[in-house]
Amino acid sequence: MNKEELKKTVRDKYSRIAQNSNSLLGNELQGCCDTTGCCSDVDYTVFSESYDELDGYNKDADLGLGCGIPTEFAKLEKGQHVLDLGSGAGNDCFVARAIVGEEGKVTGIDFSEDMVAKAKENAGKLGYDNVEFISGDIEEMPLENNTFDVVISNCVINLVPDKEKAFNEIIRVLKPGGHLSVSDIVLKGKLPEKLQNIAEMYAGCVSGALQMDHYLKIMENSGLKNIKIQKSKAVNIPDDILLQYIDKEELLQFRKSGDSIFSITVYAEKPI
Repeated sequence: MNKEELKKTVRDKYSRIAQNSNSLLGNELQGCCDTTGCCSDVDYTVFSESYDELDGYNKDADLGLGCGIPTEFAKLEKGQHVLDLGSGAGNDCFVARAIVGEEGKVTGIDFSEDMVAKAKENAGKLGYDNVEFISGDIEEMPLENNTFDVVISNCVINLVPDKEKAFNEIIRVLKPGGHLSVSDIVLKGKLPEKLQNIAEMYAGCVSGALQMDHYLKIMENSGLKNIKIQKSKAVNIPDDILLQYIDKEELLQFRKSGDSIFSITVYAEKPI
């Protein structure tokens, strides 16, 4: 698949999730299964973490699509302007708003117009007037230079075909001295070849993952400084999911290889 076909796969997948969000929660790993529940009745939201105790958390906005809690490490302060890349139904935006306060502002951008509509609906119910949601491509954001104090993102940059462009865009829209905190999926070792070539797994945050060192190098090459991994945890994708794409022998070899899929949250700064 070429770049545009991959983008269409991601957009279509997450649009379906937005349209069917009420029936999806707690039933499947949304990224790798379609909305008919192809992954059986087991809870496959293996990447996501609990937001239940966080100020600003809104259950309607939590579709279980993240792989971390970037606001936990984003050093947010009152009055800041925050950009959330791949804002989905608004979950991280609403948590960020609780920290930056009424005097701050939060902007969410998402590739799926259905997700943007869902987020706007949620913001309207909550009566927020300092949270906005726009439709746009992270590789080419319709945003001004030097606009944001902080950029956050939760399991989204992994879905972008051209990650160099994504990080170049991040550094463009950050104010000098601004910083980012992003959660994402990376690899240590190698995925089975079949998984690398399946678009469904790409849309589920797995086969689009880069080696951790490569991911961090792209950040460095964009001009970001003081890059630090704030949190790292291994993610064990259940056999039921992997066996949809590889056979039992390939699964056994993968498990024996010691290769791993990791969720990381990473911090970096734009130089002044």
